[in-house]
Amino acid sequence: MRFSRQMITVEEAMRRLMERLTMQGREEVHIGEAYGRTLAVDVHATDDLPHFDRSPLDGYAVRAIDTVLATPDQPVRLKVVETIAAGDVPKITVAEGCASRIMTGAMMPSGADAVIMFEQTVQPAAFLEEVGIKRALKQGENVSRHGEEIASGAVIVRAGERINAGTLAILATFGYTHVPVVRKPRIGLLSTGVELLDVDQPLYPGKIRNSNTWMLSALIAEAGGIPLLFPNMPDDLDVAKGTLAEHLKMVDVLVTSGGVSVGDYDVMAALSDEPEAELLFNRIAMRPGSPTTSLMLHGKPIIALSGNPGACFLGFELFVRPAVQKLSGVQGVQLRTIKAKLAVTYTKPCPYPRYLRGWLLEKDGVLYAQPDFNEKAGNLGTLKNSECFIVIPAGGIGKQAGELVEVLSHAAPSWKQEG
Repeated sequence: MRFSRQMITVEEAMRRLMERLTMQGREEVHIGEAYGRTLAVDVHATDDLPHFDRSPLDGYAVRAIDTVLATPDQPVRLKVVETIAAGDVPKITVAEGCASRIMTGAMMPSGADAVIMFEQTVQPAAFLEEVGIKRALKQGENVSRHGEEIASGAVIVRAGERINAGTLAILATFGYTHVPVVRKPRIGLLSTGVELLDVDQPLYPGKIRNSNTWMLSALIAEAGGIPLLFPNMPDDLDVAKGTLAEHLKMVDVLVTSGGVSVGDYDVMAALSDEPEAELLFNRIAMRPGSPTTSLMLHGKPIIALSGNPGACFLGFELFVRPAVQKLSGVQGVQLRTIKAKLAVTYTKPCPYPRYLRGWLLEKDGVLYAQPDFNEKAGNLGTLKNSECFIVIPAGGIGKQAGELVEVLSHAAPSWKQEG
């Protein structure tokens, strides 16, 4: 099967992989550790928000009916009976002809039904026994009513949502010290090949240091998984089968790099021919990384990426990141692309969609995608500058400068500005 591979699209490969993955179980974490996690269940409001009538600004709480005749030239004078700070409980009812000085977030006093901001009164900075109101107000104006934002029992965050800073704010508002989240998936990680050295070993002819493991480990953590690093695996099928079986007991998904082509020592490619392995795919219509492979072994998925760093990086973004998201409980996992104009002409033809490493820049309000033209998938020199993949469709004559292209962003873009 390694020599008679069936070509499928990126979309079909992703579909086959996604349908074999299921969300992890749930756990509770302290709110301080919940950022970036995926909510496991719907969370409900424990109270009304706000849970009392309050002022959204600094000013005076008044009865709207007392301000009907107020104008800038003829202010209405009201007696100030109390000052109410945020956290205070008002003590005095606002009666006819009266007002209470009130701060942002403070509880509305009984009798008042509107708030006028300091700037719309006479001498706004002064503490006065009598305030001059310079305009008429409507009943309810500048008042945040009890329960108007969220009613008690309403869903405030839904299962599958990623917890961001705003989510933490609303969870804290309703007293959630611990948050039910989806358990982080454990992603095993290993590289194949006797040519690989550890990062602290000296170089010698024919050998290279293992860079993919550290790149993938960072990407897995960034995606929300827990990377478990295993020792490099030799290019021996019998040894590999036993090694993989042991590793799979400890992880939810195993990611490998290297050994997916058709060479004599490509152990992951050879594994796909074994009876205990269920092949999902081993040839994808894309460049680089077309031999990217996935299979089920002992009931667990393996995603075998190319050993070439650039192709390995691409394979992660197309398959491993979505897999981590699916396992983490993210709803509607899909590749999210944007449109940008190609900064320079690219005319190299390809029978498959080509994913060019590059970056984004903005010029005169237009977003451009700039390829780095370091097209050899094994080249590492510009990998640190890569923040997106620019998709050049299959066939044809490529794309001209200024044409719209799809862009798969894989890093927080710097959005460089020019001109």
